[in-house]
Amino acid sequence: MSGIVGKKKGGPLFTMATRTPLADVNRYKVPLTIFLLIYMDLLNCQQYTIPFKSPSDCRDEEFFDISSLSCVTCGPNQRRSTAGLSCICKTGYQTLSSDKASIACQQCPADRPAVTKDGFGCIRCPSSVNDTGKCQCPPGNSMKNWYLSRRMFVVDTLSGREKSISSLPKVIRVASSVKIRFRLVPRTQEGQVYPPLMTVTYRDVAITDINTQTVSVSWRTRYEMDQNEAHIKTDVSSRTRLCSCERLMLILVHSDTVSAGPLICVCSQTALGVMGGVALLYSLLKTVSWKRRIASPLIDLETMLKFLLFYAGDLANVFFAVTVGTGLYWLIFYKAQQFVSVLLPLPAQEEQFVTYVACAFALKAIQFLHKLILQVSVDVFFIDWERPRSKTSRTVQAAGELKRDPSPVSIWRTYFVANEWNELQTIRKISPTFQTMAVLFFLEVLGFSNLALRDPMADLQRSPDAYTPSYSLILRYGLAAALWLGIGLLQGIFFTVFYEHFVEDKIRQFVDLCSISNVSVLLLSHRCFGYYIHGRSVHGHADTNMEEMNNNLNRESESLCGQRGLLPNTQIQTFQVSLNDRLRLHYDRIREQIGRRNGPSRLIDASSAKQFEQRARGYQTMNHFLGSIIDHAHHEMDYIVKDKLMFERVIGMEFLEPSEKSIFYNDEAHSFSDVLFYGNEATLLIFDTLFFCVVDLGSQSFVLAAVLTCVQQMIFRLIRNALGRKNLVSKTLVDERFLI
Repeated sequence: MSGIVGKKKGGPLFTMATRTPLADVNRYKVPLTIFLLIYMDLLNCQQYTIPFKSPSDCRDEEFFDISSLSCVTCGPNQRRSTAGLSCICKTGYQTLSSDKASIACQQCPADRPAVTKDGFGCIRCPSSVNDTGKCQCPPGNSMKNWYLSRRMFVVDTLSGREKSISSLPKVIRVASSVKIRFRLVPRTQEGQVYPPLMTVTYRDVAITDINTQTVSVSWRTRYEMDQNEAHIKTDVSSRTRLCSCERLMLILVHSDTVSAGPLICVCSQTALGVMGGVALLYSLLKTVSWKRRIASPLIDLETMLKFLLFYAGDLANVFFAVTVGTGLYWLIFYKAQQFVSVLLPLPAQEEQFVTYVACAFALKAIQFLHKLILQVSVDVFFIDWERPRSKTSRTVQAAGELKRDPSPVSIWRTYFVANEWNELQTIRKISPTFQTMAVLFFLEVLGFSNLALRDPMADLQRSPDAYTPSYSLILRYGLAAALWLGIGLLQGIFFTVFYEHFVEDKIRQFVDLCSISNVSVLLLSHRCFGYYIHGRSVHGHADTNMEEMNNNLNRESESLCGQRGLLPNTQIQTFQVSLNDRLRLHYDRIREQIGRRNGPSRLIDASSAKQFEQRARGYQTMNHFLGSIIDHAHHEMDYIVKDKLMFERVIGMEFLEPSEKSIFYNDEAHSFSDVLFYGNEATLLIFDTLFFCVVDLGSQSFVLAAVLTCVQQMIFRLIRNALGRKNLVSKTLVDERFLI
């Protein structure tokens, strides 16, 4: 077909063409040729089948070759490995050489039948050989099963070399742990030991980078001694209750530090258990005494709480005695020994010891707060015995009418006695400031702190260039507690023996002041128990001028007048009082009228003035009532005076109940100081000691412990003064503005 070319009118030319059969043939020629070639090649090739196998299909003497995907027979004296991808030597055969293709095995000699962990060496086993040809650890810890040697190495670089000695090792064997054990000869006094035993643990280390790779190695030394040789009577570990007296005491020395761990075994009851039982009985006795003194026979929740508070204080004393005794034992016998006989506890057991100290401090803090609350809630009343000396009277207005009243008695004597009592509330038998400074002087200046170091040296001064080991917590506690208690005890002895006799005794001076002021003091620490200070003047009056007072004192010194005692011809002015229930109920009814006047008198309105007048009348009523009780004016509320039995003084409990009459017990020891800091010096001293030691154990700084101890003493002294002052004002109607 021919083509036609034409031109469109007004437009471009256009062309039209037609296809032929030859063009179609050329288009499909190449794909057809490729298809024919492939088909002819398939007709001429041969077909093969490869069987599929896995490592589990191989026999014991074959391994699976991953290159040919088939099982290959191992060499002589070889067997398939656990993974099945290689061959290893049979049990009892060592590896001589190894490359990527094959290994060579040789049977171990009869005297060394076991193979090392890496398989390259033969060794002798102390017990038996297991199924894998390795040494099996002997049962138990008997030394007769040990294999001892006199030679050892630290690093083995030969066993890990392949093919030749000149090649670099791929694996080295190092002593990763070295332990040397010493055991003291029993009953030796010169520190003799048996031949030491060294235990070396090896570890294979693969070489990755010879220039930067490091290996950690531990070195420890352990000492053993027979527990019966330690002569230890205390128990500082709860685990010791399960051990027998044949256990050993161990010491563990980590590099340059020395620490010992006694597994302290006690055949009989431990000191803590025995003293804890005694404390329990003593707390029960205190609870019974408290119930009798409050005249309450019922056992209620308050009774249980009181028992727990008493037991907390007594148990704190037990913990304190055990910990201080243990610390002093280590401090004295460890530092004073010339040969090794006493060893320090392990760090883990020191943590248990610190726990005991923390328990003692917590329980003692509870006891201290309990006593503080009791002291600031004591009932106090000042009985004024002064009466008007003349018949002069004054005109006063009452209910719109004028009437004549006798001249009032001066209140200044009562205010003066109240101020002295307020000052006595926080005095102590020791000086807290001197106590702290003296302890710091011994520890830091004289160098006593060096005695708490872990080495057995007892030198107080050390060269700055000399090696200084770490501190032992037990030695540090024993040293600090011993110094604090020792200095406090010396202060107490000096105060009691010398200062009170030759300088001043503030407690006795207060009793004398009451006699001169003609004012008695009634203190009720319990509902029906307390103390009485008889301050009635033997001269009848105390509102006198200087000349008359001097004459009265001269007459008294020359025995020209009566004596100051409550009973005629006696000198005893202080008593413990056990009141009956009737007297206490009457006392409570009158006490409700006694309150506190708020603000200056010029600012009090009419209603407040009337209320204050009622309180003042209540005070006068209480003063008259208590004075009449002392004068035996109420037969139904009378009292008797007697001595307390020695056993009653020891256990702190009265056997007689004041059912009909109250009982006044003679008390020449001035035990009314029990409601003051003065009479609780032992509790305060132990609390300060534990506070100082706990802060020091936590901070490892004696200076910081001393500073914080001074701060807490100041805080509690301020709290005791503030609360005691408030209680004194509310119970006695003494104006707070007159308390200096």
